[in-house]
Amino acid sequence: MVALYGRNMSRRDVAAHGGALSQFAGVRLMTLGDGLERGIRMLEFRTGSGLRFTVLIDRAFDVADCEYRGAAIGWHSPAGFRHPGLHEYEGESGLSWLRSFSGLMVTCGLDHILFMHSDDAAHYHYVHRQHVDSSIHGRIGTIPGKLLAYGEEWRGDECWLFCEGLVQQATVFGEDLHLIRRIEARVGSNEFLLKDRVVNHGFYRTPHMFLYHINIGHPVLAEGSRYLAPVMHTPWAAHAPDYRKQAVGYRTLPAPIVNFHEQVWEHAMGAESDGQVPVALINDALNLGFLVETNKAEFPCQYEWQNFHAGHYALGIEPSTNHVFGKPFAKDRGELIWLDHAEERQYTTRFAVLDGADAIAATERRIAAIAPPSTDEFPQPTDRWDRIPGR
Repeated sequence: MVALYGRNMSRRDVAAHGGALSQFAGVRLMTLGDGLERGIRMLEFRTGSGLRFTVLIDRAFDVADCEYRGAAIGWHSPAGFRHPGLHEYEGESGLSWLRSFSGLMVTCGLDHILFMHSDDAAHYHYVHRQHVDSSIHGRIGTIPGKLLAYGEEWRGDECWLFCEGLVQQATVFGEDLHLIRRIEARVGSNEFLLKDRVVNHGFYRTPHMFLYHINIGHPVLAEGSRYLAPVMHTPWAAHAPDYRKQAVGYRTLPAPIVNFHEQVWEHAMGAESDGQVPVALINDALNLGFLVETNKAEFPCQYEWQNFHAGHYALGIEPSTNHVFGKPFAKDRGELIWLDHAEERQYTTRFAVLDGADAIAATERRIAAIAPPSTDEFPQPTDRWDRIPGR
């Protein structure tokens, strides 16, 4: 059944109450037409519950806008949703990615994440390619995608909105990696699923690293909002040498601060028996929250990104395939993923709005059942790096 406007409706009921499903919910293809986003193809999803989000086809099928009943969830940075044709991947000593950094979710990878790095390229067997130079967070997030399908599909009396696309990161004498992405949302629900496959389409043995930069903004993020996660211990914090200088811990979040310097933490997360890792940002004053649910086997690492500078105000939930020290650290520990021809990795992530005190309380109990909540805003970094198996 489809839950719309306080009642459960069959497919027949939905058809009887409107001339088309688009009266209540749907997926619409459009093209943005002005400024630096001119020419980007975009899909708009409306589930009928008040959840609306957009998918940028020409930005790796990343999620840009996200709102619930008019309240923003996804972050809009000053950089905006820049057309990939304007992007200079190797500019600004590898930091030009920041000029295309905006939206609820930005994909990072497919062969590199985290800060700039020059990697040995012997695995590509080409004498003129001695090394692979990667800018921050890799190439995939600014590559236009190929739209394979979108629309609605009925499964009995349930209706699902979906899109499917392909994004190819490739070069001659180098990687040929395909990101095959499906996004789906059930009509009447407050959530959506992101299902990714990363496939080595080429014949060179190729490294694979993957990260979702999930960015939540105001009003879910506000003074007093709470970051909830099943933290077992905190291996690392970027600001640990001067841990309390900005007086901002990891749990209770502040209002915007002029000249705040970003803080990044890596937390070692516990998981439920089926491997699920729920992480949420909660605004108790609004009885509104946002949940990100990943699988520990797919994303064994998680970072918390705090960007509380006024005008940039955002909280990042970042599931990752690797620890925060990136490719050299992963190589040294034997934890870097290598894909041979036709090998792939799969990732399924759930995004959900928490609407009301009951939904928030249930999520809080769920997380507490994995790891008892801490009252320590500044846990001492342990420098203990859990082993990532199966590489």
